[in-house]
Amino acid sequence: MSFGTIFATIVFVAILIFSSYLLATSTIFMMNTLSQSFKKANDMQNGKLKTEIEIVNVSVSDAQNITVVINNTGKTKILNDDFKYIDVFVYYDIVGAAERYTFKWIPYTETYPPENDHWTVVSISPDSVNPRNFDPDEQMKIWIRVLPRIENGTTGWIKVVTPNGISASSYFFT
Repeated sequence: MSFGTIFATIVFVAILIFSSYLLATSTIFMMNTLSQSFKKANDMQNGKLKTEIEIVNVSVSDAQNITVVINNTGKTKILNDDFKYIDVFVYYDIVGAAERYTFKWIPYTETYPPENDHWTVVSISPDSVNPRNFDPDEQMKIWIRVLPRIENGTTGWIKVVTPNGISASSYFFT
């Protein structure tokens, strides 16, 4: 056997070993990534299954301020830092407009009182464990300020959506 054949065989075996190593490490990396993705998806789904809220009361004062009382009837707490991810939607008739209504997404603010077209937390009760977090079996009162004003004597609708997508809705009457 000549030296060229031996060298070609050694190079071929080295390339084969290196290729096998690359295939094995990329497969392990891919399986690890997939396993982490499945775990995160499972955790998100588990969180959704344990989350439940209920709108207990909605009241409107001076055609611009809406107070909503929400119960956390699930097993998941909503952290104070996650309030900005709670979506609030409001549908109502506009003052002085014939056959006119508005549907709005209302963002969260920490400002008290809230600016127009914003909502803020008024209180959480009882708030003994994890202060300022919305824990299971607690009640949160939020204040929504809207503009344009709500037509008196009409029906409106409100929807509150948690950061993980669980929602509750209710009609309100002015």
